Amino acid sequence: MNDPNQFELAEPPLDGITNICFNQEDPKYLLASSWDKTLRLYDTAANHLVCKFENEAALLDCCFMNDSVAFSGGVDHKVKKYDLNTKTDIVLGEHGGGVRCVEWSSLTNCLYTGSWDTTLQLWDPRSQESQQKVVLPNKVFSMDLLNNTLAVAMADRHIHIYDTRNMKEPWQVRDTTLKYMLKCIRLMPRAEGFACSSIEGRVALEFFEPVREDKRYAFKLHRQTINDTEVVYPVNALAFHPIYGTFASGGSDCIVNVWDGVNRKRVKQLPGYPDEIASLAFNRDGSVLAIASSYTFDEGERDHAPDTIFIRQMQDVEVRPRVINQ
Repeated sequence: MNDPNQFELAEPPLDGITNICFNQEDPKYLLASSWDKTLRLYDTAANHLVCKFENEAALLDCCFMNDSVAFSGGVDHKVKKYDLNTKTDIVLGEHGGGVRCVEWSSLTNCLYTGSWDTTLQLWDPRSQESQQKVVLPNKVFSMDLLNNTLAVAMADRHIHIYDTRNMKEPWQVRDTTLKYMLKCIRLMPRAEGFACSSIEGRVALEFFEPVREDKRYAFKLHRQTINDTEVVYPVNALAFHPIYGTFASGGSDCIVNVWDGVNRKRVKQLPGYPDEIASLAFNRDGSVLAIASSYTFDEGERDHAPDTIFIRQMQDVEVRPRVINQ
């Protein structure tokens, strides 16, 4: 892709990319987890692979603790902790199924992991024992954590919202307007609500406070008309802009869109990417968007483009909310 605003990271993962995330302390660093069993740390400013950790099984998610420690969850049920300075890793603990999601909280100094074994577990990184287990109604598909709010999206479209200061029971149990399997859930930048996406080319915006419930809505996206037939694509990835509150969506149509959820308008459609969009991440000031172009195997085994991570410098006009004339 010949676009002056973006470039491809060198030495990308060799199989399906499951997550990408920026370091919040030093935003030039990016983590990537993959089905090729590696956790990779990139210096995006230098376009350099800093280090690569080989694992025994595919990784389903990753996150930073700080600029020197990271975590991952794997198909082999393992929660792992990585020292990015010494290039060493340990098994922090295990679930009874694949570890689909890992989220670090600097407020509670705790790692939250969600699994296909229908549980959440809480971990103190200094100890190799689970601190708490929360039983859920179904398998965890996606999680997000911001301040003291933890959002968990599960199979059968269950959504639980937790206050991390009291994990004994959910703060809210949500019904979503989406009718098909959930793919991604992301909290709004001020944690006033969340967006979730489905395999049916839809995104729903939901708010926590009852007075704002009338603002909840869902809309169609990532669809194409081919030979007079509407083709609907899964929406695999969402990422909120940390300053403006607009959000990017990535679908199996290989497209990234930026949306103004308040005014219900599309702000920007980026040029198409080589393959499906598997993961999206803004850096801490929203000036850079990382885009994982990677086949998600929603159509089974088939030929596909090489897995690639793009680093895009976002122009203000591409992420700023639309001005609506009154």
